[in-house]
Amino acid sequence: MIITISGLHGTGKSTVGKILSERLGIKYYSTGQAFRDLAQEKHMNIKEFTDYVEAHPEIDIELDNKIINIAHTGDILIDSQLSAYLLKDLADFKILLTCPTEIRISRMSERDDVPLEEKLNETVLRESSELERFKKLYKINLKDPKMHKQLYDLIIDTEKLSINEIVDQILLKIKEKFK
Repeated sequence: MIITISGLHGTGKSTVGKILSERLGIKYYSTGQAFRDLAQEKHMNIKEFTDYVEAHPEIDIELDNKIINIAHTGDILIDSQLSAYLLKDLADFKILLTCPTEIRISRMSERDDVPLEEKLNETVLRESSELERFKKLYKINLKDPKMHKQLYDLIIDTEKLSINEIVDQILLKIKEKFK
């Protein structure tokens, strides 16, 4: 089974994805973590690395090709903003998590122990960069609600739900789809 979980930063996709993969007994892969690891390898913070990636589109392409190759191994949950778009029919179940910006920023600020204003600036810059890069590279608009309804099997607003409630909703929908 190949499952994708997508959403903007701070929607809960990594936390939910790790729990889901464990509960389903499948592997877990995160492009967000791969992005952070590459930044660290290059001795850059996220802002510096985001600027670097804007000038080096081959990095996005390399990360995205890795998703496709990993998906072909099967039995995996892929946590990535683009995985549903890149994998299309190869994925068995595609999930999108949404959440208002202020809640997402607050979550990430707390998680990373970074001041709210700093996390807001970093996230706005990173997401703006990603939106433009993905439009340019793949002609994908991550904020197109019409496309979301066509592409995803399940869309969940995580604002008022606990992690367990989100995981339970997803497991129920997967069970219904694969009876």
